[in-house]
Amino acid sequence: MMRRLVVVAFLLAGAGAQAAGPAVDLVYRNGVVYTVDARDSVHAALAVRAGRIAYVGSDAGAMALAGKRTRVIDLHGRMLMPGLVDAHMHPQSGGSRLLNCSLDYLRLTVPQFQARIQACIDRDKGQPPDRPLLVVNWFQQGMEPAGAGTTAATLDALRTVRPLIVRSSFGHSVQLNSRAIALAGINRDTPDPGGGKIVRDAQGNATGLLEDAAQDLAMRFVPALNARENLAASSAALKAMRRQGITSFLDAWTDPETMTAFTALQRQGKLTARAHFAVLIDLDKGATPQGAVADLLRQQGQFDQGPTRAAPSMQVRHAKLFMDGVIAAPAFTGAMLEPYLVNRGSEERPDWQPGPSKGPPGYFTGPALRSTLAELARARIDPHIHADGDRAVRESLDAIADLRASPEGKEVRPALAHAEIVDPADYPRFAQLNVTPVLSFQWAKPAPDTVGALRDYLGPARYARVEPQAVLQQAGARIAYGSDWPVDPLDAWFALKVAVTRSAAPDAGNEYAGRLTAQPGMTRAAALRAATIDATWTLRQETLTGSLETGKLADLIVLDRNVLTIPDEDIARVQVLQTVVGGKVVYESRALRRKPARSGNGAGGCVIGC
Repeated sequence: MMRRLVVVAFLLAGAGAQAAGPAVDLVYRNGVVYTVDARDSVHAALAVRAGRIAYVGSDAGAMALAGKRTRVIDLHGRMLMPGLVDAHMHPQSGGSRLLNCSLDYLRLTVPQFQARIQACIDRDKGQPPDRPLLVVNWFQQGMEPAGAGTTAATLDALRTVRPLIVRSSFGHSVQLNSRAIALAGINRDTPDPGGGKIVRDAQGNATGLLEDAAQDLAMRFVPALNARENLAASSAALKAMRRQGITSFLDAWTDPETMTAFTALQRQGKLTARAHFAVLIDLDKGATPQGAVADLLRQQGQFDQGPTRAAPSMQVRHAKLFMDGVIAAPAFTGAMLEPYLVNRGSEERPDWQPGPSKGPPGYFTGPALRSTLAELARARIDPHIHADGDRAVRESLDAIADLRASPEGKEVRPALAHAEIVDPADYPRFAQLNVTPVLSFQWAKPAPDTVGALRDYLGPARYARVEPQAVLQQAGARIAYGSDWPVDPLDAWFALKVAVTRSAAPDAGNEYAGRLTAQPGMTRAAALRAATIDATWTLRQETLTGSLETGKLADLIVLDRNVLTIPDEDIARVQVLQTVVGGKVVYESRALRRKPARSGNGAGGCVIGC
């Protein structure tokens, strides 16, 4: 009798569900559906109709909504979760670097550095002698042995007469050969530009290394990408995102050429992620806050495509501001509250003492920052502020505190990007001021750019505080993930693993074994929320994406294993088997069609339509 009642109840529930609307387009069943809702609830099934989530719950409830044309995917215990949201990346630069001469972020000796660039020169024969060759993805802090540096002479030894410009993966330094130094017009009397530094030797001669704004002296001679190259770069970036499971992103420093390329792809139906763009606000060249914001609004009027809808579109609702550079050696362009340390002893017997530099003055003065933030608030534009050092963080928070006193300022959603070191007094201010730190999780590991480039120059007390991801979260901050690609390779799953473990890859070498400092790692749920619902909050998209809830847009991904239960190191090995944006499949691995060897942890996929 009880069995009959259950069957009748099931049939009645199915009839009611069918009556509520037409059959759904897609059903996922027999899985681990991690919703990232307010309760972090997990279900077995999900259904999609017309680009939105129509149901989350049991297998029976989802199948009751299916019709003859519904695609049914048996997950065989695999994980389904919201698509990743990358709240700080540079897709056009990342895409173009996939097409450029690249040093591939490798740790290189000087001879290896030279050999790889020479190979690019040899492959690029036939170019005019005055056309610069741009080399990218140089892991400057990873040169071997530790502390090895480069100068113009390093590049002058290569067989070419062309100007050479080698750009660090951090994006804050370039190394020139002598031909490029001459092309840039740099000599002994050339002053450092505002917000930049021309590195010189003991005799006052330029070494060819340019920091931050000084890079413009050389980069202006690099031929701009033409329309075809811009389109190719955008396409390459979107392809990389699809494979990572990224369904929304913020371009954290855009330009009209980039937005033109993404517009073309959107009109062709080839935009496969929700695209948000931050326009640079730069007062160094005489612009006023009013004029800079007016220019941003002109670009918004040209490229913004209105409210978010099921099909991916473009929005221009953010401004990018730089308060400093980077804290790592050899740049030291991060703005610090206390001086960087210098070695007053020898290499054998070091004696690290406070030096003369606290980094540069803030790239915005206090009054200029406050005025700019007020203009942005009136224009309903959210500021996305690069603040790497603890002084840059504090000055930004101070200005935002003033902004919150105005009616418009209360509605703004400010973000501070990077925040690699924060004074403990400022930890609770993120929550108090409702400011989101957007952090690149992959930096929180022992590596040449942390151990070698930070530890000695900051001293033990400050070094213990670098990359305060979980610490800021424990202080109440909403943390968002941003890859900063192409500063590092685009690998969100490695970044999420580092967020949890604060450790490098197993093959990084003994020097980089163990954890970065004694700080705790993030929980898996917290790291995943930072890359989904909390990141989408910074894009004002949280009511539509970021979690798997009925009525939200169907931005979701299928993984080959359950991130919540696998060993920590395996998080870095996660493979995305399917990426869906607005209910449309934009990427699918062949492995999805194979039944996994072991339910929940295998590397396969599922049998479609079973």
